[in-house]
Amino acid sequence: MKIINPKAEIITPIDGKEILRHIEKCGRVCYKSEDQITDASAEKFCAGILKRGHEAVIEHFNITVKFTCDRGVSHEIVRHRIASFCQESTRYCNYTGDKFGNELTVIKPCFWDEGCLEYEAWKGLCEKAEEVYLGLIRAGATPQMARSILPNSLKTEVIMTANLREWRHFFKLRTLPAAHPQMKQVADYALYLMKKEIPVIFDDLGDGVAQEDDCGPDYCDVSGIVGGGD
Repeated sequence: MKIINPKAEIITPIDGKEILRHIEKCGRVCYKSEDQITDASAEKFCAGILKRGHEAVIEHFNITVKFTCDRGVSHEIVRHRIASFCQESTRYCNYTGDKFGNELTVIKPCFWDEGCLEYEAWKGLCEKAEEVYLGLIRAGATPQMARSILPNSLKTEVIMTANLREWRHFFKLRTLPAAHPQMKQVADYALYLMKKEIPVIFDDLGDGVAQEDDCGPDYCDVSGIVGGGD
């Protein structure tokens, strides 16, 4: 069994300044102020429309992000609308195959230290699930049958494409202190990437996290989690 950290990566080719110019070209149609476009006007224009809450304008550009996370977190990601998704399928992926290393890959929980009682209990259960899964496949079960015993911690890859407005909505929800710590972990890192690549659009949201493995047990504090649902 392989244990890995979660991560996020932008897979859309990004030119932040060009994105702002694109948004400006679209938005200035509202005011018929295209004649005010200059080489340096896009950043100020985009900042202005966000300040006024005119976020419909930023729906004119989509970005695709690839999340590597556990299955539980993926269930939260795919609830977002309006967005498009593709996800690694446990119906068709046979983890006994060479492309998967003939093993399960699971996501390391960010809220337990390696070696502590909780971590060792989690690890033991994941190893047992792997043992049973591999045994079922070898006994003739199909992947879609054997997946019934796969844990929530199983690594999955989710592709999410959304416009800039929906990404802002995503980050407003998923980087809150009350978000599930593993959801917040990948959302914070994705926000860091967005801020790095696209000036203005995401600058007013959260701090982000500079590396996907920066989130240790102290960061993933579950004490503030309230309320139900994903």
